[in-house]
Amino acid sequence: MRTRNLELIVGVFILAGLLALAVLAVRVSGLTATSTGSTYSVHAYFDNVAGLTPRAKVTMSGVTIGQVTAISFDKNRYSARVDLAIDSKVDTLPADSTASILTAGLLGEKYVGISVGGDDDLLVDGSELYDTQSALVLEELIGRFLLNTVSKDD
Repeated sequence: MRTRNLELIVGVFILAGLLALAVLAVRVSGLTATSTGSTYSVHAYFDNVAGLTPRAKVTMSGVTIGQVTAISFDKNRYSARVDLAIDSKVDTLPADSTASILTAGLLGEKYVGISVGGDDDLLVDGSELYDTQSALVLEELIGRFLLNTVSKDD
């Protein structure tokens, strides 16, 4: 009987651990069960999206205001087109706002950060963000640093 109770307690702890691991995996991956309300679509063109994925967050001042809905290559501009779904509650974004691809945390999760502009015209459904800053690629920075160091040694 004592062994049976011990096995039951161990089983409960293992089940609780697996449940906690599953919850952690869902939260880290960004897959949430919450449904988004009404949104409007905005798109931006970037030279390099470097790891940005659909369903990534769109933030402003650290607050999530939307998500990336699609990423595609525009063969006419030779750049990446990123479609953003912005929460309709955030309907006062100036048309000259800036979109940047940023990195969050140690895991390197990419997201789009929007900085507010000062224009009187506002973004509406189907608008384009013209001022964009591409992702910072660590390999390119290391390469530039090494090339700069080598050229100074010559």
